[in-house]
Amino acid sequence: MKALWNGKILAESTNTILLEGNHYFPPDSVKWDYFSKSDYEYTCPWKGDAEYYHIEVEGETKENGAWSYPEPKDAAEEISGHVAFDSSVKVNE
Repeated sequence: MKALWNGKILAESTNTILLEGNHYFPPDSVKWDYFSKSDYEYTCPWKGDAEYYHIEVEGETKENGAWSYPEPKDAAEEISGHVAFDSSVKVNE
């Protein structure tokens, strides 16, 4: 799977985890140079506290375009540290 935005590959992996319609990419498959941590906070009742990231590519920014659960609740342990993207980021094979 590839995550694409503004003509750039943000993440690429054959080992994503599909959860609630989102592909979660392993942290080592993410091109972190395009990301900066956001102050946005969200707590999912069953996954836990999410960290959000802004995505910046060639001078354009997508605020809160990606998220991760660095320390998820037990029910979502498999996505620990993995990164998912909002619908503005094209995720496909």
